[in-house]
Amino acid sequence: MNRLNRKNAAAAKVRPERIIQFGEGNFLRAFVDWIVFNMNEKANFNSSVVVVQPIETGMVDVLNEQDGLYHLNLQGVDNGQLVDSIQLIDVISRGLNPYVQFEEYLKLAENSEMRFVISNTTEAGIAFCAEDKLDDKPAKSYPGKLTQLLYHRFKTFGGAPDKGLIILPCELIFHNGVELKNCVEQYIKLWKLDAAFKSWFNSSCSVYSTLVDRIVPGYPKDTIGEILERIGYDDRLVVKGEIFHLWVIEAPASVADEFPADKAGLNVLFVPSEKPYHERKVTLLNGPHTVLSPVAYLSGVDTVREACEHEVIGRFVRRAMYDELLPTLDLPKAELEAFADAVFERFRNPFVNHFVTSIMLNSFPKFKTRDLPGLKIYFERKGHLPKALVLGLAAIGVYYRGGKRGNDVITPVDEKSTLELYASLWQLLEGEADCANRMAVGILGARAIWDEDLSKIPGLTDLLAHYLDSILKNGMLETVRQLLDSQEDL
Repeated sequence: MNRLNRKNAAAAKVRPERIIQFGEGNFLRAFVDWIVFNMNEKANFNSSVVVVQPIETGMVDVLNEQDGLYHLNLQGVDNGQLVDSIQLIDVISRGLNPYVQFEEYLKLAENSEMRFVISNTTEAGIAFCAEDKLDDKPAKSYPGKLTQLLYHRFKTFGGAPDKGLIILPCELIFHNGVELKNCVEQYIKLWKLDAAFKSWFNSSCSVYSTLVDRIVPGYPKDTIGEILERIGYDDRLVVKGEIFHLWVIEAPASVADEFPADKAGLNVLFVPSEKPYHERKVTLLNGPHTVLSPVAYLSGVDTVREACEHEVIGRFVRRAMYDELLPTLDLPKAELEAFADAVFERFRNPFVNHFVTSIMLNSFPKFKTRDLPGLKIYFERKGHLPKALVLGLAAIGVYYRGGKRGNDVITPVDEKSTLELYASLWQLLEGEADCANRMAVGILGARAIWDEDLSKIPGLTDLLAHYLDSILKNGMLETVRQLLDSQEDL
């Protein structure tokens, strides 16, 4: 079987590079790049994507080995019809690693046709790093790299107003555009860049907040043999996603004219405010995802669908979603319940094996943005803590202990400092009589993660310690069962 590349796949097209994409992961390839593909095919968008690897280790080498080509397998139910499609996505022209190709990276700014910057660097990616320097090759943070690129473009074209860029962050942070713009302005101040550059950035570049929604399980390791037979190529970047998709962009109609996703028949909305869409989606889809994943994995359950259909874990998911997170939102209850019902059905998509380990990247930052707001609002409104959410936080803490689940090695993935913090805590405390309580204090007191001391929330330290102790002594599944059998505090 031939390796997939542009020599072997003659149907792949070459188009002008007009989009810089920070991130080469499954979600961007199954969502943004698929949208670009459809705009090319249906709305004469005529654009290619250059992928920039946002961290030092990544997949651009594999991407370049396949000349940016890969197949997308979309599965689900669309208008009552079962869909199991496979498409060759040809919009990525090449990938760059700025850690070894910094000069080539800066040259992207010299392309007069370049118009868009799109990113998904996880919730932890949009952050200001005071240690970054303008002459770093590259800056550590994504906003730092972006500022370097924008400044080089400003200098290359002499601050020409028509050479500004449209910037669309896809990180799952409320007002991600506002946050990203603030970071760039912090770098402008830190690096003492020209006042003219700041003016150009604010007047000629536009950073818009967005919300993305598509469940992307990623590489279909369970069905890859069958898929390779269908496509007839050796494709190491196959990605699987659900049929449903939604992209909400807080931008004027003029952006829709330049980025014609709606004209390609896609569910892309240009709206005055993405807030109601964001709160509903993050709380009722991503919030349950974040807590169900470690609970399911440590209970011996590997996929989201299996978790939802499991006699015990399925009840846990429903409790977290319907009883604890849904009441924290202010939209009409019937509307929220209908959305939650639809999300639960998406979780149970019979075609999609969404492995929970793929969701657990940066679990603590995800809990901070997806579940912590609901935990606080629930406590404020009910007067007691949401136990399923706290149990989910305990499960993350135990997952970060590492070790093994059966024959599988548990390998948490997060910022190096976060991994080192919790690894050292577990090494120090495990086996001690008060391990659970001291571990709870350590988890909640990590200001570098939470930007606050969560132990100040009344009762949270004791409840978290209780669940940590129960998981360590009784196992995850029994701990969940005990929680569900107790119907108090609902």
